[in-house]
Amino acid sequence: MSLTAQIALGLGLGVAVGLFLQANPTVATDYIRPIGTIYLNLIKTVVVPVVVLSIVQGVVSLQDIKKVGSIGLGTLLFYLCTTALAVTAGLVLANILKVGAGFQLSAEQLSYQAADAPPFMQTLVNIFPSNFLEPMTEGAMLPTIVIALLTGFGIILAGEKGQAFFCVVESAAQVVFRIMSLILGLSGIGVFALICPVVAENGIQVLLPLLKLVLVAYIGYGIHMAVVYSASVGLLARVRPIAFFKAMLRPGLVAFSSASSVAALPFTLEAVEKLGGKKEITGFVLPLGATVNMDGTAIYQGVCAIFIAQIFGISLDFTQQLTIVLTATLASIGTAGVPGAGMIMLAMVLQSVGLPVEGIALVAGIDRILDMGRTVVNITGDAACALSISARYSS
Repeated sequence: MSLTAQIALGLGLGVAVGLFLQANPTVATDYIRPIGTIYLNLIKTVVVPVVVLSIVQGVVSLQDIKKVGSIGLGTLLFYLCTTALAVTAGLVLANILKVGAGFQLSAEQLSYQAADAPPFMQTLVNIFPSNFLEPMTEGAMLPTIVIALLTGFGIILAGEKGQAFFCVVESAAQVVFRIMSLILGLSGIGVFALICPVVAENGIQVLLPLLKLVLVAYIGYGIHMAVVYSASVGLLARVRPIAFFKAMLRPGLVAFSSASSVAALPFTLEAVEKLGGKKEITGFVLPLGATVNMDGTAIYQGVCAIFIAQIFGISLDFTQQLTIVLTATLASIGTAGVPGAGMIMLAMVLQSVGLPVEGIALVAGIDRILDMGRTVVNITGDAACALSISARYSS
């Protein structure tokens, strides 16, 4: 059985067993969830070395610091454009389908304390670490990427004297990739153990009151992937969209069950390289995207903003909705790498147009269900960007 089939089987069994254990969810949370946690811990253990070694190899292979900067700028512009399109799609869809119709609440009925978003300049400072090893031990992706870039630049600038160190990097990369293959072989079991407790705890009943919100969000996810990413890979990367989505099935299943772009990163790297992405470029673009790209989260922001506005009986004009687009797009970069970035972004979006932040309490209960879908969108966008940038610099 192929690994993709094992993952799909694990996902299906996880849902079935989760439904069976709804009457006694503690079995799933106490005995099955720890297995999923072990799987995620193993993935997280190998992700940082994979990111660092892939970026160092990619930078050195390019042999041009200016080209690395050009690729980085192109990547950020791609992510900003698709994020703006994503939040716009979420707003349009939520308005057309009247996602909050039928609900009517007042802010006094809810209570939610929004976490403070860190100042943008502080986020910028945090990207540049004061310790070479600390970001890697803590799994902080943006400063880790900076360390990897500086290491690659150093090897290039050292010339022949840097080649000995680069040989060590290449040898270490082969060892780490082998370890990664061993861990990924456990993905069927890991996916089962991750999805089962979610279904056991939430079941169907938690979705029924907010089923329309979930459906609208997932419709938005599907439309964005089908339109924006199909156009990106077809026009910019010259890859057939059907082949692209087929290759992304395995990473998508892992992303859906784990709700983690980082956990799916090894699978995404493999899929993009099979589609023709250049290793030295994808090894740089994908780790950056796993941290910065939030297309799925942007759709979620747009849908939830309209949902909260409608249930509180507040009408948003065109200018306010444009403000949501701008806020969500900029916040996707400003909160990159911040724990709980999705909720912080939503609080920022609501505050930008004067909507009650208490409305987040409504969607917080189903955030995991929404997060699973938006993570799939995020990693699919990462792959589309990597292929598009790779095609751009293939000459």
